[in-house]
Amino acid sequence: MSQASLSSLIWSVADLLRGDYKPHEYGRVILPFTVLRRLDCVLAPTKAAVLAEIAAKEALGINPQPFVERITGVPFANTSALDLRTLMGDQDNLAANLTAYIQGFSPAVRDVFERFLFAEQIARLAKSGLLYKVTEKFAGFNLHPDAVNNHDMGLAFEELIRKFAEISNETAGEHFTPREVIRLMVNLLFIEDSEILTPGNPVVRTIYDPTAGTGGMLSVAGEHLLAHNPAAALTMFGQELNDESYAICKADMLIKGQDVRNIVPGNTLSDDGHAARKFDYMLSNPPFGVEWKKVEKEVRREAESLGHAGRFGPGLPRISDGSLLFLLHLISKMRPAQDGGSRIGIVLNGSPLFTGGAASGESEIRRHVLENDLVEAIIALPTDMFFNTGIATYIWVLSNRKPSARKGLVQLIDASSLWRKMRKSLGSKRREMGEADIDLVARLFGAAAEAQLATVTAADGTTTTVPVLDGQALPGAPEGGTVKLAPLSRLFRNEAFGYRSITLERPLRDADGRPLLGQKGRAKGKPQPDPALRDIENVPLSEDVEAYVAREVLPHAPDAWIDHDKTRIGYEIPFNRHFYVFEPPRSLAVIDAELKQVTDRILKMIGGLAA
Repeated sequence: MSQASLSSLIWSVADLLRGDYKPHEYGRVILPFTVLRRLDCVLAPTKAAVLAEIAAKEALGINPQPFVERITGVPFANTSALDLRTLMGDQDNLAANLTAYIQGFSPAVRDVFERFLFAEQIARLAKSGLLYKVTEKFAGFNLHPDAVNNHDMGLAFEELIRKFAEISNETAGEHFTPREVIRLMVNLLFIEDSEILTPGNPVVRTIYDPTAGTGGMLSVAGEHLLAHNPAAALTMFGQELNDESYAICKADMLIKGQDVRNIVPGNTLSDDGHAARKFDYMLSNPPFGVEWKKVEKEVRREAESLGHAGRFGPGLPRISDGSLLFLLHLISKMRPAQDGGSRIGIVLNGSPLFTGGAASGESEIRRHVLENDLVEAIIALPTDMFFNTGIATYIWVLSNRKPSARKGLVQLIDASSLWRKMRKSLGSKRREMGEADIDLVARLFGAAAEAQLATVTAADGTTTTVPVLDGQALPGAPEGGTVKLAPLSRLFRNEAFGYRSITLERPLRDADGRPLLGQKGRAKGKPQPDPALRDIENVPLSEDVEAYVAREVLPHAPDAWIDHDKTRIGYEIPFNRHFYVFEPPRSLAVIDAELKQVTDRILKMIGGLAA
């Protein structure tokens, strides 16, 4: 069954709830029942063997739990004799039996339903006379992994959450990331690790997502790795704030055989659930533009008390956007380079690239990652890619184990034009990246190559795009057509993004135009600055400040001087500026010719009407 068909099938349960439940409440019933049916189907083939084992071990006075989990093949079991189908045989006691069935699950599974507050929904459904109808409906769905694989099941969960979030006017994008974005991130994350991708090599790696949502990033990473090397093992860790998303993520990890103790609830910034751990790989899509006022007290306390020994030593961003706090959190989880190092993929909006002047929290964070040579690449994604926003987004790839060819360099890739239109929009998501687009970005990154994108326009107006790597021949223009070039991938030295913010002063003058001199202390005998004439200039780190002032300032203001005490170091990454292509305006002759064509066409139409 396809993901779309499955989502529609499960969503049909909403018809039963209409009237007794408000639309924004549908998820409180449908999500936990979907998880329950999935677990029920996973355990169905071994149910008889589990019950026999329980009877045998209890007869010997032995706890059967460890033994039955060996039979189920997954790290959970259900010791009740009931399942969803047998529950249908006793309609009068359905609520009590359903509760008893859930209590028969392993503790980790019971926690999932406690997060959903499922007991409250059982009571509410029973009171409204809907419990039997809803349970019967779900009992008829075949959600066994043989019928619905883990990938499609994950997509179905995400589609359901998106629908519920739209109905509730909530932010669906806080819960999950589009799968093609995750596939691109995972490709970038693993592409330089030949050891883990070599078929048959039984390596073990850890991966971590501090904003795990429903577990989509962790799942796609595991699928990608197993597709390349079935002998490899990826141990997954995560943390999630939203209870419903956490419950789905935990259930998904249970079915995949992961240790669910590695998936913890809570706020990552104020209560790090994996405080003592380091990881090989990390992925995250933190909330965009969300203020961190709720955790400000804890974050500032850690920053002030621990400094660089904690997570937030480099600096704190403005209170209105906490996404860079997640970046610092991930950096703190990197293994030391001598122990193998780590690689990070994180999705951020445009603000972290340039917000904040020299010495601001954002600038100091950028300074930290660039001066420590942690940034490998930043990839601009197409707009309208996410479910809850159409703004520009970027993937940052960071590592403390850069290959020698990348040391001291940052690669910028403009993938904003690599998209195709979706047949049907999903919220704000109208575009998606195809496999060829993902492959192109991964190849450019893997080769650390500069490249251009050639747009070839034929005489009939149809266009095709051709990536041209540095050193390759450019495509020729077709007869009557054109070829336009735009940068696609560029490499920069880390220091190219740094600058000195210098303060230029000019003298305060009296009524006769003479400079006023200081009378006391260090200022004695020196010209006093005029605050009204004060100016700030940003000078690239690669340029000598005095030479810059002599060339750019003194010819226009020969009395200006630098107040060196106010000089600050800043860093920004003006992504769009590096990919801007100037197109000269058309000549007047061309414009006149086009106007004449339009005028002639209008006159011809008027003539036709007059005739």
